[in-house]
Amino acid sequence: MSQISISLPDDLEEFVREQVAASSYTSTSEYLRQLIREHREVVRFRNLIDEGASSPIEGTFDKPYFDDLRTRARSRTARK
Repeated sequence: MSQISISLPDDLEEFVREQVAASSYTSTSEYLRQLIREHREVVRFRNLIDEGASSPIEGTFDKPYFDDLRTRARSRTARK
């Protein structure tokens, strides 16, 4: 495993230590690793959104399409 050394202003260091103390994290390293993992997922999700937004629109989105969509959504809601 590699190591990275970071410098934090006092207020951020205090915040990190408070988060570790108030949670199930055993160390500041564990807390920061989790933040990085979560941010990696946010970046991945944003990339998927960007990819979808830049892709061509396919299909016909007319009244029957939305009627069917509503019907399927209602049936899923009724099953829960």
